[in-house]
Amino acid sequence: MIPRYSRPEAADIWSNQTKYRIWFEIEAHAADAMADLGVIPKRAAEVIWEKGRDAVFDSDRIDEIERTTKHDVIAFLTHVAEIVGPEARFLHQGMTSSDVLDTCLSVQLSRAADLLIEGVDKVLVALKRRAYEHKLTPTVGRSHGIHAEPTTFGLKLAGHYAEFERGRARLVAAKEEIATCAISGAVGTFANIDPRVEVYVAAKMGLKVEPVSTQVIPRDRHAAYFAALAVVASSIERLATEIRHLQRTEVLEAEEPFDPGQKGSSAMPHKRNPVLTENLTGLARLVRSAVVPALEDVALWHERDISHSSVERGIAPDATVHLDFALRRMAGVVERLVIYPENMLANLDRLGGLVHSQRVLLALTQKGMAREAAYSAVQRNAMKVWRGEGKFVELLKSDPDVSPHLGESELKDLFDLGYHFKNVDTIFARVFNA
Repeated sequence: MIPRYSRPEAADIWSNQTKYRIWFEIEAHAADAMADLGVIPKRAAEVIWEKGRDAVFDSDRIDEIERTTKHDVIAFLTHVAEIVGPEARFLHQGMTSSDVLDTCLSVQLSRAADLLIEGVDKVLVALKRRAYEHKLTPTVGRSHGIHAEPTTFGLKLAGHYAEFERGRARLVAAKEEIATCAISGAVGTFANIDPRVEVYVAAKMGLKVEPVSTQVIPRDRHAAYFAALAVVASSIERLATEIRHLQRTEVLEAEEPFDPGQKGSSAMPHKRNPVLTENLTGLARLVRSAVVPALEDVALWHERDISHSSVERGIAPDATVHLDFALRRMAGVVERLVIYPENMLANLDRLGGLVHSQRVLLALTQKGMAREAAYSAVQRNAMKVWRGEGKFVELLKSDPDVSPHLGESELKDLFDLGYHFKNVDTIFARVFNA
């Protein structure tokens, strides 16, 4: 996580001060619940809040203590005792470190998910607006990178919209799954803490109770969370890659915004490079890199080990902050994307009508030709066009196997561009629930 690819709102979730504040709230809420149950004095719970509610926890002091204790939660509790005083002895009664760490991580990942969902929403708004703007803008559809049949630029964007909408649903589900609380004590048996404490803390922290926590929250939840992030990152990369291809000089159907004063190259003043979408491609790779370590964290030893801890200290802030940044950048790129309909039409016509070959093939079969013979006749003329020997429609008119079945006016009708867009409204209605 570096400032270049971090928004303050996302980075703040992972700051020491935020972490220590959440740790304190978990401990203080647990103290409230224990006071209600008569486990600790009510006045002790009140003093903990009075002294700690507005405290600024000293990261340097906690680090200093940890250098001796070699334990971050103990170092924190020692520092809290310095702030709260004697009543701090009633903190952490029957709790274990993972109760604090895992519950805190659930809170942080939930907050991060909220930002990510907001980011996807911004992408969706931009995609929908541009899709309707270019609903009937003709462009060529490509398969294997080669011209296939006509489509519209709006349909391209509608497809990405539908994908990000699915990604949003996955993020919502990931947040729901990760938002659990564990306050169950050593090996998760509640031997030294009442389960009602967990219920109380979960409600206060906006979480659900983890059914079985074995001292740690099961890491299949975390694996699913990072997998959901990775899929959204891949959706970003798919759209970024499309834009990068469309911006190539030989294509130039769409282009990233290029602002006044922007420079494309230190050596070549003419350059306008797709740097934003290339950056998004790289960020998507970083987010996806969290998935395998998260999956490997699932298989902890017995009730608990800490092999997951070092992994999550890295992947949790990195993946969430990078994806948050990428979503905002993607929304901006789509919103300001420069689109060239005239180049789309020029490219669509570049193969002299070959994009209509399927319609000719189907028309010949409907006129009585065997499919194999019809395919052979159409392909034979198409190959001549590839070699630069003429226009497709003219070659078909003079072909002795085609002309007996399709007259000049019939052939002309088969080259109607609008034919391909007759179901655009139906697709848009499906995608946008119109």
